[in-house]
Amino acid sequence: MAKRRRRYTEEFKREAVRLYESSGKTQVQIEAELGIGGGRLSRWNQQYGTGAGSNHEEGEELVATAKRVRQLERENEILRQEREILKKAVAIRPRSKMWSL
Repeated sequence: MAKRRRRYTEEFKREAVRLYESSGKTQVQIEAELGIGGGRLSRWNQQYGTGAGSNHEEGEELVATAKRVRQLERENEILRQEREILKKAVAIRPRSKMWSL
């Protein structure tokens, strides 16, 4: 005999997430108290939790920041190489003047 799949209203889901966020209890404890299956509260929290709407935007911002950091690191490495080249050029130049006298 097949188990009948339970359906939960959106209001119930939101209330469960609110309870989880405000109670300080673990997800497992809340799931046991409400009689819901394992892992559902986690999914509902992603969907209806306080940070649910900003996850995508935060991800895009992190990607953009990471790209900018990589670009700046490349520029920094190029500048270091140029500085080393100039140091060597300055070190060579005074010797060449001494020999031309």
